[in-house]
Amino acid sequence: MAGARERLVAEAAERLRTAALTRRPCAPVRDLLGETDIGLAYAVQRRLAEDRLSAGAAAVGRKIGLTSPAVQRQLGVGQPDFGVLFDDMDVSALPEVPADRLLQPKAEAEIAFVLRDDLDTGALTPAAVRAAVDYAAPALEIVDSRIAGWDIAITDTVADNASSGLFVLGENRVPLSDFEPAEVAMRMYTDGEPVSAGDGAACLGDPLNALLWLARTARDFGRPLRAGQVVLSGALGPMVTVAPGTAVHAEFSVLGSVSTAFASDKDE
Repeated sequence: MAGARERLVAEAAERLRTAALTRRPCAPVRDLLGETDIGLAYAVQRRLAEDRLSAGAAAVGRKIGLTSPAVQRQLGVGQPDFGVLFDDMDVSALPEVPADRLLQPKAEAEIAFVLRDDLDTGALTPAAVRAAVDYAAPALEIVDSRIAGWDIAITDTVADNASSGLFVLGENRVPLSDFEPAEVAMRMYTDGEPVSAGDGAACLGDPLNALLWLARTARDFGRPLRAGQVVLSGALGPMVTVAPGTAVHAEFSVLGSVSTAFASDKDE
């Protein structure tokens, strides 16, 4: 049985790996993994993450997905999921988001937490998790899917590193003593037009609830959160499809703003 599961993990990982390398979205992997075996899907995610680490990438944090109750209902799950952030996914310093890194991008506006302390021992209480945060920053997560047409069930997105792509951090650094994440209001614009709005309460009631869930889950998986890591805590409003050449700007109360632009086709 273990051998059979290992073959499924290897086959699903190869399908997703090939899609990323060729920039050709693939069929869902739930035909291999089923639609309910989340543990098997995380095994695929770990296999792909180990490949990236072996190739020289460094893990710099995690992203939390499925923090919206509506999306959870859509996929038939009762909890979020997570993926790994790698150093080459941070495009904050680039003048444009490179289109050749993406297949089917969408943008989300989120609160990013940067940790001051490890979250690996002791009781991971709300107070302990809050105390471990060094600061928060406005962020754009550029989600992506190797699955054609975003035709995903929970096992597809988990295996595909929680549909991760790239991310952009704004320049402001705000300690939690200065604001409450649940009260942050957000508006996101593409090419100057409003396209998404929400607040911190849309993210599991409070982005710190999402961070608490991740801290406990990551430790249970044997890969606890570490000081210095970035955590993208989940979207504050609906995600929006972005085309080449699009400028994206998000404004957050207290936290400030974050902007980026997507390279146009002619730049490729």
